[in-house]
Amino acid sequence: MRAIAARTTWASALMGALALFGAPVLILPGAAAQTQAQDSEVIQSEILTLDPDRLFSGTMVGQRLTAQYEAQRDRLIASNRELEAELRAEEQALTDARKAMTPKDFRAQADAFDAKVRSIRQENDRKARDLERGREIAPLSLMRMAEPLLVELMRETGGKIILDNRQVLLRADAIDITDLAVARIDARIGDGSELNVEDSAQAVPEGATPDSDVEGPDVEGPAENAPAGSDDLPTAE
Repeated sequence: MRAIAARTTWASALMGALALFGAPVLILPGAAAQTQAQDSEVIQSEILTLDPDRLFSGTMVGQRLTAQYEAQRDRLIASNRELEAELRAEEQALTDARKAMTPKDFRAQADAFDAKVRSIRQENDRKARDLERGREIAPLSLMRMAEPLLVELMRETGGKIILDNRQVLLRADAIDITDLAVARIDARIGDGSELNVEDSAQAVPEGATPDSDVEGPDVEGPAENAPAGSDDLPTAE
């Protein structure tokens, strides 16, 4: 599966209140954004950096959303395996009953089985796409909850910009606010389960939904052009 990297959703969430640069940035000692020593636990710098991946994986919100996705994925995989076993059994039963059926009756039942398989596959493909879409927008859901806190941190630090630290070639560790942001999000939001987060699905462009790694039932119905009364009922792939 080639999923769109979760980091792509952060740009949308940070636009307006925050800013992200796509090109690598070099932060040199002595620059205007150089960190100033302060008695406060909050650093003072016009330029700040943040690690989006670590923010998501390090917060209780991100951990809950990840665990939720994994549980839903496991349930869907288990359901697909059960459906596959049921379809294989039904396919075998139809094969066994074929000798006692007329070609016309067999073709009618084979076509019905084919339609059933296609319908199940379409439904499970839809569920898998929805699941993967939810996984991709999870970081955006976190950002929508955390954005006011990040803006608050910017005000406290005198920050004018927050850069994705993966795009920074050289930086002073003191200006990385990831750990501070994680601690503040955990303290204020917890795991986020009590918050009503606005659906972020619209933030992901249509057609950008990644392919799922959850496979549907591996059973195929009769081929559309198979002649009535053909000797073998198509088997699973």
